[in-house]
Amino acid sequence: MAADGSPGPGRLGTASPPPRAVLLDALGTLVGLVDPWAALARELAARGAPVGEADARRALLAEMAYYRAHHDDAVDAASLEALRDRCAEVLRRALPEPAASLSPAAARAALLAALRFRAFADVPPALDALRAAGVRLVVVSNWDVSLHDVLRDTGLAGRVDAVLTSAEERVAKPAPEIFARALERVGGIPAHRALHVGDSIATDVAGASAAGIPAVLIDRDGPDRGHDGLPAGVPVIRSLSEVLPCGLPTF
Repeated sequence: MAADGSPGPGRLGTASPPPRAVLLDALGTLVGLVDPWAALARELAARGAPVGEADARRALLAEMAYYRAHHDDAVDAASLEALRDRCAEVLRRALPEPAASLSPAAARAALLAALRFRAFADVPPALDALRAAGVRLVVVSNWDVSLHDVLRDTGLAGRVDAVLTSAEERVAKPAPEIFARALERVGGIPAHRALHVGDSIATDVAGASAAGIPAVLIDRDGPDRGHDGLPAGVPVIRSLSEVLPCGLPTF
């Protein structure tokens, strides 16, 4: 809090009733990748195809761009495997020799081994405190069906009440429909009694606002940077702990 008792920079105020539901983006909000460029370089070297980290980064960025354009194809286990095969081929073709000559199976193995997620340190205790206060928690993410595995492997699956992926729902953020469905999954909590937290102005803030849900932008790199396009009045926070209502009231 500031000296005058007002919320400090990046903090949520407490004048409004605390939310009954908090909707949460996944990547950048709950989980992050663990140094993927260096990890890919290590995995390729272990398969006899060393490349520099800069080349690994360029190739992985090409793969990530392809994944973002096609992740909603992966609606079940079979389609997820097919998407991973295609992503690995995009990666392989973007790599220099000798990695470009790896077999498709070896390139895929290196890719999957390099993509490791971790929950941000503030996330588990914040989720636990919100649930203890009676707040319903729903993950709403533009991701393929594998998000369920990511949340399980990072220890977050049991800390939320529902998970909606754009692939399974056949609708992606910023469409208001996926936010409305999230509220339906937790008993039809009214939009104005919910809150959505995400790291994208275009998909999280815009989508939640279109659905009538108050939005919060999480910027783990620093909320004092400029945020072009951020609507006035949308709080910017650095940690999920800043969402916790004062006194953790129960509902």
